Parts: sequence; structure tokens; C-alpha cells
Amino acid sequence: MKTLFRSALWALAAAAALQLPQPAGAVTLRYANQGDLKALDPYTLNETTTLAHLAHVYEGLTRRGKDLSIQPALAERWEILEPTRWRFYLRKNVKFSDGTPFTADDVVFSSERVRAPGSNFATRVPSGSKVVKIDDHTIDFVLTGPNPIMHYQFDYWLIMSKSWAEKNNAVAPTPVSATTPSYASLNAMGTGPYTIESHQPGVKTVFKKNPNYWDKIEGNADEIVFTPIANDSTRVSALLSGEVDIIEPVPLQDIQRVNSSGTAQVLTGPEVRTIFFGMDQVRDELVSSNVKGKNPFKDKRVREAVYKAIDVDVIKARVMRGLSTPSPLMIAPEFFKLSKEFTRPKVDPEGAKKLLAEAGYPDGFEVGLNCPSDRYVNDGDICRAAIGMLARIGIKVNPIIEPKAQYFSKVLKSGGYNVSMYLLGWTPSTGDSHNVLYEIMGCRNDPKSPSRGDTNAAGYCNPKLDEMTDQILVELDPAKRDQMIKQAFQISIDDYGYIPVHQQSLAWGVSKKVKLVQRPDNSVLLYWATKE
Repeated sequence: MKTLFRSALWALAAAAALQLPQPAGAVTLRYANQGDLKALDPYTLNETTTLAHLAHVYEGLTRRGKDLSIQPALAERWEILEPTRWRFYLRKNVKFSDGTPFTADDVVFSSERVRAPGSNFATRVPSGSKVVKIDDHTIDFVLTGPNPIMHYQFDYWLIMSKSWAEKNNAVAPTPVSATTPSYASLNAMGTGPYTIESHQPGVKTVFKKNPNYWDKIEGNADEIVFTPIANDSTRVSALLSGEVDIIEPVPLQDIQRVNSSGTAQVLTGPEVRTIFFGMDQVRDELVSSNVKGKNPFKDKRVREAVYKAIDVDVIKARVMRGLSTPSPLMIAPEFFKLSKEFTRPKVDPEGAKKLLAEAGYPDGFEVGLNCPSDRYVNDGDICRAAIGMLARIGIKVNPIIEPKAQYFSKVLKSGGYNVSMYLLGWTPSTGDSHNVLYEIMGCRNDPKSPSRGDTNAAGYCNPKLDEMTDQILVELDPAKRDQMIKQAFQISIDDYGYIPVHQQSLAWGVSKKVKLVQRPDNSVLLYWATKE
């Protein structure tokens, strides 16, 4: 009854938020997502939906085009002066929305803040690099070694105002696990095409067009109203009734209903995000298991058994309704051309049972599985399907399925990696395999590379893979580099370090009055949207 009561209150609040009157003549786009916008601090949560929201307000030195190509943004151009020194020429006559001029001081400040404790974006700026102000509109990045893909991540390294942060006691980044919101969590001030007029976490965020934006806005929205709607049925109904113009995602079972409505349609396409399972391989005892005094996942045979128990083809057919691409790798094929040379080990429940018996678990064991309920397409159902598959080999899974705000605070580093087994999705911010090898699969707590393994919640570690990853970073020959990447992925496969599941398909619900670009990284960028 309490749950129903809370749901009813939420529905009334959401409906009121959706129906507030807007100024006559203004074009308002109303967007609903299954997840919330937890914090406005651009260094709190390295998650695509959050970053897409914030990219309406903040900007990077670069940006990505509709085809994910790298384009100039706050930096007009850049050049490599020598293998370890890059020079960026900043755009002049750009102002933050409070009227403060954008200068090199803001870039230097942001480079320090993004690598400070509590940031979830430490890898966006190479570890050990120095950011040097040459003049007000010129900066140099001095690296510890060659890095031909340094700037690949600068689009979502969002630049903050030094004076604004200092004035509002927001110099330090807000950790994702913070229980008390900071000023930067509830307020935002950037150079982007929109400003935030109001932000009510869990209820509504209103974006207004920035009249002093330096660039042309392709879309025609004067105002964007974001409302989180966690319930699938409510979200679809809001689209079909015209209360919202765009929803993401559309539940797979509702795609036909939306397409036949006559008022809306579903934009579908391949996404470059990889969904995978991770297993804690670092603790001596799992945080949620009936096995005491040791960690089953430290045994490669146990990890192999779990891998061979999970049938990704069944997940594709029954959970994803055919809208996924099972993957043998931790990266989408669009980002690595040799991926076609890999195949997944076959599903083998009987073989998995034998492996568990050999490892000393003939009757299996119990373990907790953490999953988000509102982040990926059918994320909770994917976990439920895996639970049934693991039960067949004797592993009893205790599910912990919760909204992404609570989920990420446990899974990400600042939350302490408080999970035994988990489901996560990853889009490499560079569009390159090195990002996955370094950030997801690299050894944690490396004193020489503190940012390595920053999102490696599993604690998987193979020094040979790390050595290969470092060589990949500086290799300039594309053919040699691809072969090195292939070897690195094979190392992890042989270790059964992770369990890749699939690349999900995008499913955005869009009113037929709206034209919207669907980028394959699942960034819903409404400055490209037009509404009749």
C-alpha cells in the first residue's frame, strides 16, 4: 500500500510538472527518460544520459558531430607541437551565461578539478599531464609520453567557470556517493546553448535557450522540459497523449503500439554501448555471498562456469525481442574492425557444473547481483534472465535491482565498489578500444597510473594486459595497433575477466511533430531537434 501511495503521489507531481503553462509563442520540447538527473555537477557521474543533459549547458574543447566525428568547440583548432606537447587555440569572444569571459584560466581550473578526488572523469585528461596557460586563449598540454588519442575524450570533458566555482564554494567535484548536494549539484553555469532555469531532482528540470550563445543552434526549442518517468507504461502513455514529445527508452514490447498510434514513432538503430556482467575478483571475501573466508570469483573456473551458463541468444530472443547484438568482446564492432575474428564460447550448463565442482563448489553457492532498473534497455529483465540461467548450475542469485542513482553509488569507485556481481553498460568515450582496456579492464590502484581501472568495479587485473594497453596508447601504426588490441582482448577472454552480453538497440519514442537526430552513442541532444 505504501508503494502504491508513493506511486500515486509521484504520478500527480509528474502530471502537474508536464502541464505547466508556457509563454505564448515559445517552442517547448518536453522530454521524458526512465532515469533521473541526479546532479548537475559535470564531474559527478560518467554516464551518457547525464552527460547529454549537461551538454545543453556546458561545452568541451571539442564536440562530436551527428556521426560522432570530432569537431572544434571551445577550442577553434589544435596542433601537436611535439610528441608530448599539444597546443589548443581557444575560441575568443565566448562568455559563460553569467557574462563572464571564457579564458584559458577556466580550462586550467577544469583540468585540475576533473582530476581531483571525487571526480568520476579523471581519465578525461591524461594522468600526469600538465595544462599550461600560454595566454588568455592558448593552452598547452604537456604529456608524460606520446598519446595520439588524447583529445578523443574532450567532448564530454565539460569546461566550468573558475570564478563561478570559487564564488560558490564548488571548487571540489561532487562525488557520486555524496549524501548532501553541493552548489554545483543543484546549479549549473556554462557556455552552452541553454541555461538551467530550474532543477528539481526527481521531478523536473527546465532548460532555457541562452540568448548570448556564441554559436548557431540548429534546433528551434526555446525551452526544454525534462521529466523523469520511471514507469514504462506511464512514459509511453505520456508520449501517445501528447504530454511529452520525446521519450527514451521505449519498452521493446511497446514499439509496435507506438508506431501504429498515428501520432508518434519509434526511432531505432544500433547503439555502440556494450552491456556486460562483472564479478568481484579482488576481495578475499565477497560482500554478499554465503561463502565465507574466500572469494569464489578469484577462481578462473568459477568465472568460466558463470560465463558458460549465461545464454545471450536467449536474452536476445526473449528479453530483447531481437533488438540486440550478442557480443564476444567488451567493445562494439563499430569501434574495432578485428572484432569479427572473435567468437563467444558456447553455452554449456553441464560443463559449467563440472567446472564449479572442480573449483570446490559441487552444490553451487549464493551471491548478490546488483542491477539498475532504469538505465539500460530491459536491464532488470536481463538480470532476471541471468538469475534463472545461473540457478540451473547451482548458483543462487540474490537480486539487488534499484534505480540508477542508488545503483551507481555502489558500483562506481567513489562508492567503494560495494558489489559482488553486477550489470553495467559502457560506451568508450574515445570511440577507441584503449578506453575499455584502460578504464574498465585495467588494474586498479596503480601508483604509476592512478586513473587506470577507474570504472573497473570487478577488480579484474592482469599486468600483462596493462603492459599491452600502455603500448597500444603510443603505437602510431594502425595495423600494428589493431593486432596489439586483439592480443589484449584475448588476454581478458582467456581469463574470463568479464562477461560481455550484447550491444543493445536504441529505441526513442518521438512525436511526429518532432524531427530529431539519433546518435549511436544514445546521447539525446535536443539542440538538434525541431518541432512543428
